[in-house]
Amino acid sequence: MLVALLCALVANVSYGFGTILQATGARRASTSEHLDLLLFARLARQLPYVAGLALDGVGFAASIVALRTLPLFVVQAAIAGSIGVTAVAAVFVFGFRLRRPDIVALVVLITGLALLGASAQGEDAAHLSHLGGWLLLGGVGVVALGGIFGGRLKDPAGGIALAACAGLGFTGTAIAARALPFPAPSWHVVYEPVAIALVLYGALALLMFASALQRGSITAISAVTFAVETTIPSVVGLLALGDHTRPHFQAVAVLGFSLTLAASMALARYNEPVRLVEDEAGAQV
Repeated sequence: MLVALLCALVANVSYGFGTILQATGARRASTSEHLDLLLFARLARQLPYVAGLALDGVGFAASIVALRTLPLFVVQAAIAGSIGVTAVAAVFVFGFRLRRPDIVALVVLITGLALLGASAQGEDAAHLSHLGGWLLLGGVGVVALGGIFGGRLKDPAGGIALAACAGLGFTGTAIAARALPFPAPSWHVVYEPVAIALVLYGALALLMFASALQRGSITAISAVTFAVETTIPSVVGLLALGDHTRPHFQAVAVLGFSLTLAASMALARYNEPVRLVEDEAGAQV
């Protein structure tokens, strides 16, 4: 289980630094009034976004390793807690100064993650049934339709809708990674509906989150995405995948999860530290 906890930490750090770079790149690319599949092509020309995506790749691989052993509520909370890394990085990279509420939120975040780590019970997930795998894959279409509809709404509602759909995409990715079976021979995994769902949910989530970052308040976008991608997978893991805490640590897990999610949402504004620094500089002139 120690390796899984270390991988969750790697995911936390990688996503934290990757968020800074992706938000900067997304803001530089031209925007569209609907969900634009060509957005990836424009973002590919933005070096900060590409670098951030590479870090996300590292974080994603680490999270998959962690999810093979740790419950969804632990790993997803750790990923949401990556915003704490973003906040600290903003201090050193952009010279942004933390306010007292930010420092309190960071302390609460660290406490919540420590409680989650202490309550975690390492074990393999229960695999989805064949029907469950196909239902999970079918959910890709639902998320895609939601994103298309949300992309047509005027802002700020459109940005919030895309953020919620991005959270659902990350939800599907997390559930698929936790429940993914590895048949023999291993290359047969490419035919598994859960594996296909993993890839499609991930692509949709990245597209919708980038679109949402362009269109709405960064704090609101991040908070909505964090809430959806952390809460829903955790509930699914507990109800359907056999996730549970160490014996007699249920209250500790609930407290740790609540503190981590609340602190992550409080720090959500740090998903765009460049803009925050510019706003602060403008206010001082």
